[in-house]
Amino acid sequence: MRRAVLILGLLVCSQAHAQKDPVSRSWNQPVAPFRILGNIYYVGASDVTAYLIATPKGHIVIDGGFEETGPMIMSNIEKLGFEVASVRIILSSHAHYDHAGGLAAIKYATGATLMAGAGDVPLLTSGGHNDPQFGDTLLFPPVVPDQALHDGDRIALGGSILFAHLTPGHTPGCVTWTMTVRERGKAYNVVFVGSPSLPSQYRLVGNARYPNVIADYRHTYEVLKALSCDVFLTQHGSLFDLAGKSARLQKGEKPNPFIDPEGYGRFVSSTEETFEATVRQQTAAAELAADRAPVQAVPAASTSAPALAPVPVPVASPAPIAPPPVVKPGVVPRAVTPPPVKPPRAG
Repeated sequence: MRRAVLILGLLVCSQAHAQKDPVSRSWNQPVAPFRILGNIYYVGASDVTAYLIATPKGHIVIDGGFEETGPMIMSNIEKLGFEVASVRIILSSHAHYDHAGGLAAIKYATGATLMAGAGDVPLLTSGGHNDPQFGDTLLFPPVVPDQALHDGDRIALGGSILFAHLTPGHTPGCVTWTMTVRERGKAYNVVFVGSPSLPSQYRLVGNARYPNVIADYRHTYEVLKALSCDVFLTQHGSLFDLAGKSARLQKGEKPNPFIDPEGYGRFVSSTEETFEATVRQQTAAAELAADRAPVQAVPAASTSAPALAPVPVPVASPAPIAPPPVVKPGVVPRAVTPPPVKPPRAG
């Protein structure tokens, strides 16, 4: 009862602070939760996704949507008949406001352990401040992860095992999750793609905040191409036709429409092509800007020999001339011979 009251309070609060822009609102419309395959359930909104992995020992939630999505996720968990208090682990795909915004509320309501890629820990802790692409523009409630994850880390609960694959670029600590589920005696490889997409605002060339972003993206595409995928899920429903597949699933379509290895391959290829085209465009733009930059003139060095200062020639002072003798009245003066003048000394 206490949990239900808490969720209701959070839901009312989130509705009072709903997204102001129409795009975010369109991504965050409520949808009915449903089972995807095996023990994987959809508990997110119309486009920003969240997943529940139900086990006998407790549950795992992947992502929290917007700040306003958190209460919706918890409400959807209860609509499926599970207890929010039984959520033991929360996994973050990447630290953006439309996927990490609800993590703080879910963590507070459940007391679950929050795990995230090590590279995203500073972003989550600061609530999105100093994002290498968005700066301080897309903030969310800060939340401190309990465990920083690294490539190949293994998360196990109640018989379900997930593996962390670091797929940076979209954020420095973006994580893709993989697991295997069984349905009617057959095993399926499930990939929860972190995000290899490229928002139009991203600066790839010359980004001092994220100097290795191009190398990270290229690493991510190599990782994704190497994964074996039967069930393709990701963080925005529009990227894997969530609405269309869920409608077909409800109609009982066989095989399960979420089994889509071809769609996964097309998604990875198309996002990689978009990325490489953007790198080429930004590289060309940077080179053009460098060519057009004004060049400051540098004075040419003089090739003429510097003028020599005149060398002073010492000149000897003339010898003093004796004054004429004083002539007394009645005295005839003698002839006076002046002393000889000495020539000047050679310098």
